[in-house]
Amino acid sequence: MTPEMLSLSNSPGLFVGLMLLKLIVVFSVVMLMVAYATWCERKIIGHMQTRLGPMRTGWHGLLQPIADGIKLFFKEDIIPSQASVVPFLLAPMMILVPAIITVAVIPFGPDVTVSGLIVPLQITDLNVGVLYILAFAGLGVYGIVLAGWSSNSKYSLLGGVRASAQMISYELAAGLTIVSVFMLSETLSLREIVALQSEPLWGTFSFLPNWYVFTQPLAFFLFVITGLAEINRTPFDMPEAESELVSGFCTEYSSMKYALFFLAEYANMIVVSAIAATLFLGGWYGPLPSSLGVINLLGKIVAFMFFFIWLRATLPRVRYDQLMRMGWKVLLPLALANVVVTGFVVVLLQ
Repeated sequence: MTPEMLSLSNSPGLFVGLMLLKLIVVFSVVMLMVAYATWCERKIIGHMQTRLGPMRTGWHGLLQPIADGIKLFFKEDIIPSQASVVPFLLAPMMILVPAIITVAVIPFGPDVTVSGLIVPLQITDLNVGVLYILAFAGLGVYGIVLAGWSSNSKYSLLGGVRASAQMISYELAAGLTIVSVFMLSETLSLREIVALQSEPLWGTFSFLPNWYVFTQPLAFFLFVITGLAEINRTPFDMPEAESELVSGFCTEYSSMKYALFFLAEYANMIVVSAIAATLFLGGWYGPLPSSLGVINLLGKIVAFMFFFIWLRATLPRVRYDQLMRMGWKVLLPLALANVVVTGFVVVLLQ
């Protein structure tokens, strides 16, 4: 720990103030991105399908997310008479909150100096940051199952059960792809993983940065696919497929509780994009100078989200049996094989 950091830790008031400031800024930016991700998706898919998307509320529909929020806030809030009220109310928050607090360990840029103190652009740097992400990613399953069960509806219960089976199945493969990354980096700290990727690649490819997408291309591919299934995005949006289950686990929800499910979906999109950029694409490092690290990371997150939206406009929904077969018989064996090969390479290079 540097003398500057020691002085910061010895000033509780300053430490708490900086922490609160970082929390407010990060939460505000994430929620703003979540709100306007809905507008971006509608506009991008609209132009891909030769239509305009939202145009009436504000210039080119820029005020549409605000109008939708106001509308949903004042819509009638219906709770089924046979529902378990407390779990019914808690379920949407149990999906949204884990997605937001996962952002706490994502490094957004290099350290900055404020009044002689070195301040990291990260809410907190845990030495087990990867495990923190995996732990909170698994909590979203409980919210979905609770939403389906507490509604006391057969359609909602089926949607919750199918969602839990899907998310648990793909979490295994996603976790194994991340294992291959920290086998190379030998650390679970996301900040240290980004620092290692700032070094040049070895051998004849020394002109490239040591991004793990070059040394772990299969893991990167598997993480993107499993991430799509984990956040219930097309073509893996079976838990809320209208044609299959009358909107699945959120069938009985209305008003702002219904909106929270979709806010959670877009928040999860941002989180998966940020994790993929951090683990495989150097995080805030490159291609622009390090002083623009925040812009680097935001650019990579936006690129991933555009890719997810592009897939929704392009691919049809898969059948549930195809979804589970691919998870257990294709992606999981590939992830295991990648971990084994990575282990052999790490041992040989030592």
